[in-house]
Amino acid sequence: VQLQASGGGSVQAGGSLRLSCVASGRTFSRYIMGWFRQAPGKERELVAIANSSGSIYAADSVKGRFTISRDNAKNTVYLQMNSLKPEDTAVYYCAARRYDTYEHWGQGTQVTVSS
Repeated sequence: VQLQASGGGSVQAGGSLRLSCVASGRTFSRYIMGWFRQAPGKERELVAIANSSGSIYAADSVKGRFTISRDNAKNTVYLQMNSLKPEDTAVYYCAARRYDTYEHWGQGTQVTVSS
């Protein structure tokens, strides 16, 4: 499966963005989808996960502010990001896995939050 992420941009603290990740193929609903992020000089961080039914995990740092969702009919997973903080600045990646390992990755979309 190929993944195409979009929706990044520059916002001020407190603002919102919605990231989208469109997947190719006809088996999207079988994949567990994740959003990751990587800030400069930091390790990649898991942000949120959704199984075929919906959200099953969100990192403590984003709970209450970010929501992962998916539309299987559109082969798309979303990350709604509200109350953004400067520390949310990172490149955000979507990824897909059937089992234990994320096998497929999108190209990344930059999110920049200014104070």
